[in-house]
Amino acid sequence: MSLGALEQLHARWVLMLRGLSPADLARTLTHPELGELNLDDMLQIYAWHGCHHTAHVTGLRKREGW
Repeated sequence: MSLGALEQLHARWVLMLRGLSPADLARTLTHPELGELNLDDMLQIYAWHGCHHTAHVTGLRKREGW
């Protein structure tokens, strides 16, 4: 159920992100641990982080037979 909710959230993000311009993606933000990043870099980190956690959850589900 949680993975399904996450998939839906990501589908909504994709719709919004596809509308951004290169200038939008170049805008910067301050991450509390990583410092200043542009939005494009932050989205790449978010994508990796999401895949990393999904692999943990699906691996646990497989090991436990859920």
